[in-house]
Amino acid sequence: MRQIKITVKPRKIRIDKFLALKIKNFTRSQVKKLIKEGSILVNNSRVDPDYELQKGDAIKIELPPPKDPLEIKPQEMPLKIIYEDKNLLVLDKEEGMVVHPSLGHPTGTLVNALLAHYQNLPEFGKSLRPGIVHRLDKETSGLILIAKDQGSLEELKKQFRNHTVIKKYTALVVGRLEPDIGAIEKPIARHHVVRNKFIVDQSGREAKTDYKVVEHIGDKFTLVEVLPRTGRTHQIRVHFSNLGHPIIGDKLYGGKPAGRMFLHATYLEFTHPKTGKVVIFSSPLPSKLVSILDKIKREVAK
Repeated sequence: MRQIKITVKPRKIRIDKFLALKIKNFTRSQVKKLIKEGSILVNNSRVDPDYELQKGDAIKIELPPPKDPLEIKPQEMPLKIIYEDKNLLVLDKEEGMVVHPSLGHPTGTLVNALLAHYQNLPEFGKSLRPGIVHRLDKETSGLILIAKDQGSLEELKKQFRNHTVIKKYTALVVGRLEPDIGAIEKPIARHHVVRNKFIVDQSGREAKTDYKVVEHIGDKFTLVEVLPRTGRTHQIRVHFSNLGHPIIGDKLYGGKPAGRMFLHATYLEFTHPKTGKVVIFSSPLPSKLVSILDKIKREVAK
């Protein structure tokens, strides 16, 4: 998502004309279409293409993904490989890296990096997500699974659909989370206005998140192990925010500011698509999250 703030009084100009000048490679007719689809909002509200911009207006733009997967370009970027064989890869994704390309992120993604090393990923040329079995949010770090052949891709996706894959995350949330072991079962839907955001809503899709408290840090914070039983977008973030315990550093859902969002995919367990054996992988907290945790503990102890 892209945001533009009008900080000075603009000359009289329509939003469609302004954005056609502002967004590279976009025509005025394309901008109009996005406005009418609700992909462009002003002050979190839909407007008409002839809306005249005012000082203080906040424009939010959620651009759709490119339609041509052949446009994905390989990019040499480092990959932290935890495990690799001829069928799959397990990577430790860094915070800040988008998993697959979109119009807002056409380059610099995990897929761009993968294609520089693996030219025959399944569905390359047909999909924007060649080899991608599941995804992690840009702000989330940790373990992610990649398939290297079509059969493995289909089998691993099937395991995710059947909820037989076990994924665990470590999160630091605001407040004292109780009880120490719990399950959050609340449906999740896309926000009606802010299209890159999700909310708990009865009209949404079923979502379940199990958790276990690892440590209470006074009454101000809780370190928690999280096990999502379903795979909705932003599920962990939405569920804990709805409880009144947003994740530290999660700006979108009300978390206390930090150097980054405190959410890390620490554990991954699944059945190998070829051998049929259960395989388990783990990833320790990155040093940046360790530093954030240590600093919070020192502050609470004062």
